[in-house]
Order: sequence, then structure tokens, then C-alpha cells
Amino acid sequence: MKNIITLFLAFLAISCNSQVVSLEDAAQCRDNPNCSVNYNYVKDINNTLNKYVGIWKGTYNGRVYEMKFNKSLYNDMGMKKDELTGRLRITTTGNIPVIIFDNFNEQDDAKTHFSGLGLTSDLQGYRMIFAGLVPSGCINHGTVSLGITSGIPNQMKIMYWSNNDIVVGECPSTFSQTFPEQQEILLMRQ
Repeated sequence: MKNIITLFLAFLAISCNSQVVSLEDAAQCRDNPNCSVNYNYVKDINNTLNKYVGIWKGTYNGRVYEMKFNKSLYNDMGMKKDELTGRLRITTTGNIPVIIFDNFNEQDDAKTHFSGLGLTSDLQGYRMIFAGLVPSGCINHGTVSLGITSGIPNQMKIMYWSNNDIVVGECPSTFSQTFPEQQEILLMRQ
């Protein structure tokens, strides 16, 4: 199978200078040091992102996580890619919910700081980068992995990993990351 994909990618590289490749091909090429496909547009040819689009909601540790994912086109200096952009609202559970984080109604994708990195190399999930509010000395940005189990299209599992950055100063003891570190959260399509 790898040889077929490698041959296919090689054929794509030779066939034209300005290439369009699928999300799947780009994901498999990203982790392959022998891949030399030259492309300028990573396109959702197979509509793979559609299964993530919509509003998702779940609870974890006394918090309600509500996420909205849209498909968008990232375009920077001639390099384009179809990606997911996200919106996030976190509230406490209970009769009178308290808003912990909310960018749900932000119109500008760049201001949500929640955007797509691409499919995982095994093509079983999608990765996004997230950056929340950060007091001095704290880390509140990293990768969010999304996964929808085949056969259960209305259920999504997410998990967050912080970036390993060097910080300056002491993080306040009252600080809490937007997402819990490496904890699976189950969301249901709304």
C-alpha cells in the first residue's frame, strides 16, 4: 500500500508545478522524509472535514465544553489549505452557569486562536492548535486532537496536549488551563 501511495505522490509531483493534493495525501506525506510532493493547495477533495463541522457539546469535571467547527480556506502567500476553524465556550455546570471561556460568536477566524493543523498520519483523527488566555509564567496553548469513531458519527472524543515552551515568571496558583491536560472529553453532536 505504501508503494502505491508513494508512486501516486511521485506521479502528482511530476505532472505539474502547481499542485492540488488531498488532505489524506498531505497527512501521509508530512511524516514521510522520502516524500517530495510539491504542492500549493491541500484540498478537502474527499469531504473528510464535513464529519467534524457543526456544534458539539459535552461535560467534563464540572465544566460544559461546547465547540463549533467550520470548514474554511487558509491562504498565506500562495499556500492554501482547507482546514477546520473552531469556536469554544466553556461554562460551569449547575443551575446558574458561569462562563469560563467564550469565543463562540467571534466572526474573525484569526481571533479565535483555534485552527486546523491537518489530519493525523493514520487518517483517523484531526489535529488543531489552540491558544487561550495566558497570564505571565503560564502555558495555555497546545494541540487538540479530534476523533470520531467509525460507526458513531455523532460522538467525538477530544484530547489536549500543552506545548512544551519555556516560560518566564511564576504562574499564579489560581490559574487553570482552558483544556484539561491529556484528558479525554466526550462530545455529542448538537
